[in-house]
Amino acid sequence: MTATTIRLSDELKARVAEAAKRAGTTSHSFILEAIADKTAQAEQRADFDSVAEQRFSHLLETGQTLSWDEMRAYLEARAEGKTTRRPGPRKPG
Repeated sequence: MTATTIRLSDELKARVAEAAKRAGTTSHSFILEAIADKTAQAEQRADFDSVAEQRFSHLLETGQTLSWDEMRAYLEARAEGKTTRRPGPRKPG
């Protein structure tokens, strides 16, 4: 493990100390958890963006998609417990 220095304003330092106290932990642990949470959030967002890009590229390559109306009707039927056929991708138009 390496040490990293971060500079906090007096106001932020006090807010962190108070939040850590309410959470029942130390300021150090609170800051580490916040950094870990923010890092996980950024990684999750990057994964989401990557999947979205892949799916959009696939749509552009194949020209196939689902209409929102068909998909919504399918999802609503499933939510109501009905057995329904899953809509298939097709070229719009």
